[in-house]
Amino acid sequence: MSVSVLGVRHHGPGSARALRAELERLKPDVVLIEGPPEADELVALAKDPDLQPPVALLAHVPGEPSKAAFWPFAVFSPEWQAIRYAAEESVPVRFCDLPAAHGLATRPQAPDGPAGDGARAVRIDPIGELARAAGYDDPERWWEDAVEHRGDTPFQVIAEAMAAVREGYVPDEHEARREAFMRRTIRRAVKDGFERVAVVCGAWHVPALTGPAGSGGSPSARAWGAGLPPAKSDDALLKGLPKAKVELTWVPWTYGRLAAWSGYGAGVTSPGWYHHLFASPDRPVQRWLTAAAGMLRAEDLPVSSAHVIEAVRLAESLAVLRGRPLAGLAEVTEAVRAVLCEGDDLPVELVQRHMVVGERLGQVPDTTPMVPLQRHLREEQRRLKLKPEALDRELDLDLRKPLDLGRSHLLHRLRLLGVGWGVPQQSRGKGTFRESWTLAWRPEFDIDLIEASAWGTTVPAAAAARVRDLTQGGTAGQGRSGAPASGSRPPGGPATPGAAGAGGPGGVSLADLTGLVEHCLLADLPDALPYVLEALSARAALDSDVTHLMAALPAMVRAQRYGDVRGTPATGLTAIVDALLTRVCVGLGGAVTGLDDDAARDLLGHVDAVHAAVGLLDSGDAPGEESPKGRWLAALRAVSGRSDLHGLIEGRIVRILLDSGDLDTGRAERRMARAMSAGHPPARAAAWVEGFVSGGGLLLVHDARLLGLIDAWLTGLAPEAFVDVLPLLRRTFGAFAAPERRAIGERARALGTGEAAAAAVADDIDDQRAAAAVRTVLEILGRAS
Repeated sequence: MSVSVLGVRHHGPGSARALRAELERLKPDVVLIEGPPEADELVALAKDPDLQPPVALLAHVPGEPSKAAFWPFAVFSPEWQAIRYAAEESVPVRFCDLPAAHGLATRPQAPDGPAGDGARAVRIDPIGELARAAGYDDPERWWEDAVEHRGDTPFQVIAEAMAAVREGYVPDEHEARREAFMRRTIRRAVKDGFERVAVVCGAWHVPALTGPAGSGGSPSARAWGAGLPPAKSDDALLKGLPKAKVELTWVPWTYGRLAAWSGYGAGVTSPGWYHHLFASPDRPVQRWLTAAAGMLRAEDLPVSSAHVIEAVRLAESLAVLRGRPLAGLAEVTEAVRAVLCEGDDLPVELVQRHMVVGERLGQVPDTTPMVPLQRHLREEQRRLKLKPEALDRELDLDLRKPLDLGRSHLLHRLRLLGVGWGVPQQSRGKGTFRESWTLAWRPEFDIDLIEASAWGTTVPAAAAARVRDLTQGGTAGQGRSGAPASGSRPPGGPATPGAAGAGGPGGVSLADLTGLVEHCLLADLPDALPYVLEALSARAALDSDVTHLMAALPAMVRAQRYGDVRGTPATGLTAIVDALLTRVCVGLGGAVTGLDDDAARDLLGHVDAVHAAVGLLDSGDAPGEESPKGRWLAALRAVSGRSDLHGLIEGRIVRILLDSGDLDTGRAERRMARAMSAGHPPARAAAWVEGFVSGGGLLLVHDARLLGLIDAWLTGLAPEAFVDVLPLLRRTFGAFAAPERRAIGERARALGTGEAAAAAVADDIDDQRAAAAVRTVLEILGRAS
C-alpha cells in the first residue's frame, strides 16, 4: 500500500502537466482531490464531452441562495487534470476537503475550494517566502521560473520546501479542521482496500498530510501516517460541527471571473496566458506572439511577419538579460508593446483583454443537475439563438421581427427576476420598435436563477409570480449579479419599483405600480398585468399627492405606447391614464403653491415629464378642449397668471404655452417684461429666465425682442445683484449646447434697440435661400401643395 501526496499550485499549468504525467506513472487505484466531498457523484459528468472548462462546482443551501460557494476549474488546473485522468482510466475519485455542509452552515461566504484555499487568509504566503529565499522580489515570477517553465514539477522538493516554510506554524481552527478531514479521507481510502492512493492538494497542505519529513510524490517513502496526529485527535476536532443541507452542481465559469476570484491560490491574473502555456508547451513564446499578431490584424492594425520575428527576438533577449529560463508574460507583453503595437498602449489593452485574460466561457451538459428554471432558460436560449458569452456584446433588436421580440421578452423577464444578463442601452435607432442591449453572462447568474426558482419553473411563470409579489409589497431588491429585481430604469424605460418612495399597502407607491405596468408589457406578462392594474387603480384613487400622480402618468403613457408597438393587449390602461390626467389637471393649482427652490425644481421635472407624455396621447392635430393635450394646456393656462408662482415654474409654463401656440409672442414678451420688472427680486427674475429657456435656447436666437428683454434686465442690474444671480444664469445657459451658446452670444453682441433690432433680424433672413428648406420641411410634414 502506498499513499502519494502530490502538492500543486491551483491553476498552475506546469503543475497540471506534471501532475498528469505523475499520475500516469503512479497508476493509482483511487484519486483524492481537495474539494467538497458532496461533489463525488458529479465527477462522472467529466466523461461527458459537453462539460468544457472553465467550469465550477456550485454548492448552495436551498432556500438561502446567499449561502453559496464556487470551486472553479480551468483546463490548466491540476485538479481538473486529475479528474480527467481518473475519468479516462475509470479510476474512482473522492473529494477530501471539509464538506461544504459544514462551511456553509457557519459562514455566508464561500468556504475553501480546490481552486482556492482562499476564503480565509493564510498567515504565511508560502510562495512569497520561497521567492524571497531565492532572491526574487516577485513571487509570481519566481514560481514561473522555478516550476511553470520547467518540463516537470519536483513534487518531493516542493513538499520539503513547504515543510520548511511551515516549521513552527500553527494553523487556525478552520484550517486545522480542513486538514484533519483530509487525513480522515485518506485513512478511509486505505481502510477500503485501495493499494495505490494519490492525493492531489495545495502544496501548502502537504506537510500536514505526510508528517514532518514529508513524502511528496516519492513511492519509496516510509509508511503513510507516521508522525501525523492520531485518528482520535482528528475525530475530536471534527466532532459536533454545525451542518446544513446543501446541493451541488456544475455551472459554467469564465476566465474573466477566474482572474477576479479572490483568496489564496483562487485567482490568476492571466488565465489566458496560463491556458496557452498548458496547451502549447512547444515554442509557447513564438505561438503566443503569432496569435497576438493575428488578433491585432483582425482589428485592422498593420502587423507583419517581420514584426512577429522581431518581437520574439526581443522577448527572448529580455529573458536572457533578466536571467529567466524562458520569456514570461512580462517579456512577451513588453515585446507586444514595443514591436507589434509600436509603443501604443491601446492595442496592448486589446491583447490583455482578449488573450492574457481571455474570453472563454465554459459549458455544462444537459445532464447536469439543474433547477427547472435553469433548464427552461437553456431551452429559451437555444430557441431564440442567444448564446451566453463572457465578454460584453451589443445586441440591437427590431421589435417588428418575431425573433427579436422574443429576445426582448426574455431579457426583460430575466431582469424582473434579478438576472442582469442584458442591460438596456439607449437605442441607436429611432422609433419605439427598436431596443439596444449589452449582454454579458456572469457565473453568479446561476445563483440568481436558483433563488428565482422559488417563483416558478419557467421564466414567464416565475416573472409573473414575481410581479404579483411586488404588487403586494414584496421587496424589489437586487440579485447577486447586481441586477435590480425589477430593473433599473433604462434610457426611456420603466423606473424601478420602490424608487419613488413608499405609500399605500405594503409600501408600494404609485410610481412603483406604474413601473410594474411597463415591465409587464415589456416582458409580455399578460397574466400578471390585471393584478397590477387593479392595484394601480385602487392606489391612485387613494393618493391625494398630485406629484405622485404626475410621476405615475408618464410611465402609464409609455406603457400604452409599448403595448401598441409590441401588440400586447393592455385593456384598462386608457381609463387609468384618463383618470390620472384628470386628477393632475384638477390638482395642479394646489401643487404649485408655496414651493421653495428645491420643491420647485422637483415639480419642474414632473411638469416636463407630463407635458411630454401628454404629447404622446394626441394624434398631432390641433387639440380640442376635451382632448388630453387641450385639458393639460387649459390647466397650465389657469395657473400661469397666479402671483404666488415660483419664478422657475411660471417661466416654464409660459414657455410651454408659447411653444404650443396657446400664447402668442406678444403676450409672452409682456409676461417676460413683467417678470423682470424692478418690482421683483433679481433672484426670482433669474429663476423665471431659467424656467423659460429650459426648453432650449434657439428661441432667443430667433426672437431678438425676447433676447433684448433679457439683455436689458441683465445690464440694468446693480453690481451686487448681478453677482447674486450669476450662478443661476451660468447654470441656465451652461445647459445649452455649444452651438446654441455661440449663436446667442453673436446675437447679443449685435443687439440694437427698437426698430433697428427688428431690421437687423429681418435683414438677416434670406427668403430665397430659405425657400428650399421650407419646401423640404413641408414635404416631410405632408403639407406640401
